[in-house]
Amino acid sequence: MKLLAFDTGTEMMSIAVSRTVGGQVQLWQHTASGGARASTDLIPAILDLMQQAGLRLDTLDAICFGSGPGSFTGLRTACSVAQGLAFGAGVPVLAVDSLLAVAEEARHAGLSAQPSGVVTALLDARMDELYGASYAYDGGLWTELAGSTLVKPEELIRVASASAEPPTPWVLAGNVFAVYGERVALHDPAAATALRITALPTATSMLRLAPQLLAAGKAVSAEHALPSYIRDKVAKTTAERMAEKAAAMTTTSP
Repeated sequence: MKLLAFDTGTEMMSIAVSRTVGGQVQLWQHTASGGARASTDLIPAILDLMQQAGLRLDTLDAICFGSGPGSFTGLRTACSVAQGLAFGAGVPVLAVDSLLAVAEEARHAGLSAQPSGVVTALLDARMDELYGASYAYDGGLWTELAGSTLVKPEELIRVASASAEPPTPWVLAGNVFAVYGERVALHDPAAATALRITALPTATSMLRLAPQLLAAGKAVSAEHALPSYIRDKVAKTTAERMAEKAAAMTTTSP
């Protein structure tokens, strides 16, 4: 199996190419700053990595991209590049949920000794909110428990599981802990004791997820590949900002 994967939905740009020969996985990877630079740096970096691997785009089994949630601009960049490369090469596209990729990165990095468990993946959505979703893993295979949603840092219980109670043990993974600190545990004792793993959606985690997703028939033709935004706006309106300022002044006034 030959695969290309990339993610530009966060502050990092992650690219990886893999080729499986005789049951052995050969891997080439590249990581760099993302953000505004991703739109100009992504394609040259992909072509350079493909050259290092000695592969042509038309020999790939699929092109995988981080579909979100994440940065609007980053998700559009990744999706459009995946579509363009896949259309020209005549290969399918695999849109990989970015929160699932966070969960897989955490499992691989810090939970490899545990055969099963539950991970709540969290990404900073800015505007004092988080993207979150929860997944159970068993023997390396993933099942979604609670789909991607947008919450305040204090509302993690909403994405803990399909039930009203958080799982035990509970693993939190993502890039939100330095930003929101203990707010992610303010109203939930279970979250206060959960294992926390800092992780981003990487291209290598997407490559590990790809076989399960491909076997489930998740690959699509280039024209049907879409990003997943979750949030429908990227900034608060002037009225919203003024209302928040007025509320804060009312709260702090004697």
